Parts: sequence; C-alpha cells; structure tokens
Amino acid sequence: MQTRKVDAATVRTLLAAAVAAPSIHNTQPWRFGLDPDTGVIKVRLDRARRLPRADPRLRAQHLSVGAAVFNLRVAAEHLGWDPVVTLCPVPQDADLLATVRLTTPAADARLPLRDLYEEVQRRHTSRMPFTGRPVPEPIAYEMISSARAEGAHLEVPDIIGTRRLLRLTQAAEARNAADPARADEERSWTTAPGGDGSYGIPVTALGARDASGRMPVRDFTGGLPVPGLPALRFERHAQAGLLWTAFDWREDWLRAGQALERVLLTATRHGVRTSVLHQSMEWPDLRAAMAGEKRRCRPQALIRFGYGTDGGHTPRADAALVPDADAGSGGCGSRGS
Repeated sequence: MQTRKVDAATVRTLLAAAVAAPSIHNTQPWRFGLDPDTGVIKVRLDRARRLPRADPRLRAQHLSVGAAVFNLRVAAEHLGWDPVVTLCPVPQDADLLATVRLTTPAADARLPLRDLYEEVQRRHTSRMPFTGRPVPEPIAYEMISSARAEGAHLEVPDIIGTRRLLRLTQAAEARNAADPARADEERSWTTAPGGDGSYGIPVTALGARDASGRMPVRDFTGGLPVPGLPALRFERHAQAGLLWTAFDWREDWLRAGQALERVLLTATRHGVRTSVLHQSMEWPDLRAAMAGEKRRCRPQALIRFGYGTDGGHTPRADAALVPDADAGSGGCGSRGS
C-alpha cells in the first residue's frame, strides 16, 4: 500500500531511468502515465515508432518496453519504493503493456535491484571491437543468473557454438543488406550530425566495421559510404549469450526485455561492455535456427559482451507523462510465433 506521495522529483528520477533503456534502432517505443493518487505508472506501447520490416509483430518493441519497465523497477527501489509490476493488465487494451505500482516496502523487505541504479546511466551499447580478454566465468554466471531471475534463460555457448550463432547473424545481416526496403528502414533511423538527435542512431555512434568480416555489426547506413567510419579488426574469439524464453507470448517478450536489461546492467556493473545483435531474430527461419536442438526455446536476443570501449552514445528523448490513450483491440494474451 502506498503511504507517501509520488512527488515531481520522484517522477523525474523514474522517467530518466526508464528512457535510458535500450530499444531496437533506438526507437524508444514507450509512453508513460501516472495516477498520483494510487502511485501507479502505466507503460504504453507507442505504435508510431514501429518498424514494419524488421519488427512486423512488435516483438522487439515489447522487448524494448520490457527493458524500460525494468529500469523503472531499479529506480523505484533506489528511491525506497517496492515496485509491483503487472504485465498486460487489461486484455482489451493491447497497448497498455504494464503497470508499475509504487508501494511502501515492508520493514524486512529486500530491494536487490537498487544496487544496479548507478549502472542505468553508465550502460551504453558498444559497437567497437573488444580486446579478446575473456570475461571470467563468475561474471558470466552472474549474468546467467540475472536472466533466470526475470523468468528467462541466457545460454553462453563455447567457441564453436558462438561461431554458429554469429554465422546465422551474419546471414541475417546479408539478407537485410540485400533487401532495399529493410535497408531504407534502417537508414531512416540513422541521424546525421546537426539533425534531430532525440531518436535513432547518430552517425557518431555507429562504431567500426569489422575489417575481417567475422563480426556481424549492423549496418545502419544502408550500404552508403559514411566518412570517418573506420574498419577495424574485431576480437577473434567473441563471447556471446543467447537470451531465450520457453514460450512466445507477448508477456514472454516483456519478461525477456526485463531480463535483457538486467543482464546488461549486471555486465556493466563489472566493467563488461555489451551490444545486442538482433538481426537473426528478424527472420523467422533464422530465429528458429538460433535455438539449435533445444526444445521449447524461443530466441529473443543475442548479446555480445567483452572488455573494451563503448564508442559513441545513442541519445534519449526527454520523457514526459501523457494522458491515457484510447484502448486498442486485442490483448496481451495473443500468442506469438
């Protein structure tokens, strides 16, 4: 039960954390509303920021919103609240993806996420080469445990398994490059210096291309030459983790998004850089192939991690509370493929 007021400073802290979450193509497809009397934050999907080619079923948008929900939880615990999350609370309102109720914690309550708060602003996607120094097993295991705590799984394969996942990602990247509509969509979310930098990927944050061609870094340029975009040699033996869920409902996508952000923040806490390789998830056959022989495995994201620099930072739009939108049709219980 809420016993203290949610003031303006609290709202600013919560929203600043929420919008720091990663999102596909930095589309930031979320909207927030607050009921100050109940302390309930409503998190909605912003369909105006959808990617019809890369994400026609809005699965990646749900992952993005899930990551924002997790950051809300982290910030709420940092401020001394006990956040209670309900996913897809109104089946008739398809765009209301979550509510976060701010409650006063019990005297003996544990608030384990508050320790990740400093990492929310420190976490940035790295599109640069890593050193090749392996991340120690205890840190990798903590990342695995972080995913499990959110109801998802993180598999960190050996070198052979990692190469198989990267080859599938490389195949997806080649398909994207050969599809003019997809290339145009990716290029439309690349922002030039001096442009509106609130959304999308600025040219300064594109990072390097792998001179050896082994690392499938996403090409947001649509094949167009970009001055100053270097070609460097990436690590020979990459480390990667496949994030997956046992089912593929919309609630699972939201849980996977929370798990993704918890893994990324855990890695950041240990000085480990990360990037999300999502290309193979955008092609149904390649996404299925990522699962390998595992049954009931629904791949959601591939996380590359290691030591190195984080490169340029993607921008974040100023967060604002908005009135509730009209309820959409179709609920969060509809099954994904």
